[in-house]
Parts: sequence; C-alpha cells; structure tokens
Amino acid sequence: MAELATIARPYAEALFEVAVGGDLALATQQLDAAADVAADARLRQFADDPKAQPEQVYGVIASVLPGPLLPYVANLLKTVIENGRLAALPEVARQFRELASARSGIAEATIYSAFPIEPAQLPPVVGALEKRFGRRINATVALDPQLIGGIRVVVGDEVLDTSVKARLEAMKHALTA
Repeated sequence: MAELATIARPYAEALFEVAVGGDLALATQQLDAAADVAADARLRQFADDPKAQPEQVYGVIASVLPGPLLPYVANLLKTVIENGRLAALPEVARQFRELASARSGIAEATIYSAFPIEPAQLPPVVGALEKRFGRRINATVALDPQLIGGIRVVVGDEVLDTSVKARLEAMKHALTA
C-alpha cells in the first residue's frame, strides 16, 4: 500500500498543478472514472499482456469512459500506461481527490463502524468531526466488525479511535504494564 502511495504521489501532484488552472471538478470526475476502469481485473490482465501496446490499452479505457477526456487527464492516463503504472491509477485518483478537497477546504474522512450508520445519523457525527478536526469533512462510511462498537475515523494522517476494540487494547496495555 505504501509503495503504491509513493508511486502515485508524483502523478497526482503533477495532474493537480495542471488541473488547478482548469476544471478541477471535471478532472476529478474523469480521473475517478478512469481509475474505476483501471481497477477491473480483466483490463489489468489485458494491459499486462506483453503483446498489448500502450495505445491499445489507452483506447480500451478511453472507449469505456463517458465523453472525451480533458487533455491533461488524457496525458496522465497515457503516461501511467506507458510507464506500466496502471495499477497505481486508483491511488493516483485518491490522492488527487485529497489535493482537490484540501484546496477547497474540505478534508476526506473515512468513518469505520462496527455497525451500519443510517443516513439520518451521519450529519451529527460529521458535525462533531468538523469541530474536532477544525475543517469541513466529506465522509464515507466503511464497515469494520472487528471494532466491536464505536467508530474509528481517519482524516488524512490523523486517526480518532473511539472503538471498543481500541479501549480494550488500552486496558490490556495498562493491565500488563
């Protein structure tokens, strides 16, 4: 995971520098769509075939995407394919989204919960997180039954863990120390 993040960072930053002068929202949308296509196992198998030319791989991906790509998104996609880094494209999209969100003052957050969080329950949680982290939060929820109860929130490199599992681990550490 860390290796993909390291590989993806220069691509995401370069695209962000170019896209800031253009349509950042459309670039994000197109990059996310391309990343979804690149994550498909059959496409990756085709792209990894030594007989497949980079132009062919690009053509397949571009033909599936809705509408024509912005020139800088198309250039990024071609570069990623030519450098054999198609596997890193979803991570490039994630990092690009974080950069775009940070520019608009929004932090991407993942809320891990042992149980599903109903849509009506989410706004108060997000409001409390916005106060805690001091910025607007764009939250996604993921289930993690291992937490037993409570939530674990990841915002960038910050983690807020109020789960039962974390509390049990802290108690275990305190008792064995």
